[in-house]
Amino acid sequence: MNLTSTDLGLAARVQSLTKTFGRGESAVHALDEVSVGIRRGQFTAIMGPSGSGKSTLMHIMAGLDAATSGRAWIGDTDITTLSDLELTILRRRRVGFVFQAFNLVPTLDALANILLPFDLDGRRPTASERARIDGLIETLGLGPRLQHRPHQLSGGQQQRVAIARALATAPDLVFADEPTGNLDSRSGREVLGLLAAASRDHGQSIAMVTHDPVAAAHADRVIFLGDGRIVADKPRQSAEEISAYMLATERDIDEPAAVAS
Repeated sequence: MNLTSTDLGLAARVQSLTKTFGRGESAVHALDEVSVGIRRGQFTAIMGPSGSGKSTLMHIMAGLDAATSGRAWIGDTDITTLSDLELTILRRRRVGFVFQAFNLVPTLDALANILLPFDLDGRRPTASERARIDGLIETLGLGPRLQHRPHQLSGGQQQRVAIARALATAPDLVFADEPTGNLDSRSGREVLGLLAAASRDHGQSIAMVTHDPVAAAHADRVIFLGDGRIVADKPRQSAEEISAYMLATERDIDEPAAVAS
């Protein structure tokens, strides 16, 4: 019996996922037979050192990049079989994105940026969707800023607009790639609190790539990658526990190299 993602309680999953860049002796295995799922209604942090494969994993799970081999699902849709157009439509309707660089359209005001997924889909929000968006705007404190363009907003305000845009269509899954990387510590804490609340209070499934133990401590679950493989999958951790684990992992990697030299 083949269980679906829904049966498994997963918003997204990958199976035996491999991603290789280059060929022959110069080939780099960014992901090596990775199988993992993102649970529905849970805030998951994906961590690892530079080059561990965490961003590659997120990009393939989100349909932004193609795997060398293996399969990926968003909900019960096998995205490895979709055309570029089908992937574009699926991402627009079922996936939200929050990036480190905000990725707002500079010529549009905050409200137009929030409503952009609907404009790209060629439709207006329904009454219930508009009520949801109005609630998001209020929760995020963006009401007085809706007519402002991105350059008139602080970094924290821009990231809140990006979060509102990501959540506007009530997507199955929200991917956040280093969402606090360009923010001061206070704005970063606010953004992480908002993502955690979206998961806790509204059942959003969130996958966040980060290298920051403080950011990862806001998540319900922390997945650690190393050399293209999952090396640990832990429930909620404190920033201190995450830091200690990462230090120990790096020490384990460094020690054989020191012995070999």
